[in-house]
Amino acid sequence: MSAGVKYREMLPGDHSFLYMLWKQTPGLTLRKADTPAGFVAFLERNPGLSFVAESHDQIVGGILGGHDGRFGSIHHLVVLPEYRKQGIGKELVYLCLGKIEAAGIEKCHIFINKDNRSGFDFWKKLEWIERLDLAMASYTFKTKGHVTLRDA
Repeated sequence: MSAGVKYREMLPGDHSFLYMLWKQTPGLTLRKADTPAGFVAFLERNPGLSFVAESHDQIVGGILGGHDGRFGSIHHLVVLPEYRKQGIGKELVYLCLGKIEAAGIEKCHIFINKDNRSGFDFWKKLEWIERLDLAMASYTFKTKGHVTLRDA
């Protein structure tokens, strides 16, 4: 663990700095869910599972963690470039995983952009396994209306 770095639970007020950091991080994709309202909603649905690292009262890294009751998920792990390779990202991951496991979750996932080789390398060093047996599919809601079930 890097000397002088402190870790704490992520707070809603951390969004503006983290958002700026996310925007500047190659390989990290931002979505509508990353707005201030989406960020706060995520923290409220997943209390105590997201963390920041601070040095001299400045955020130098962060991680969003959550679960759906079955599987854990990690989003937007980021560390300022000048603080990388000091174990900060690894410590953020372990803090997050510890809380997710304590919630009774047995497996955790992370989505990594295919072209983010440094991301793949980081997670592989932490013994995460790339899943080649799965493909991901997504559905984007086009309106704020309700989805209704239809007879087949």
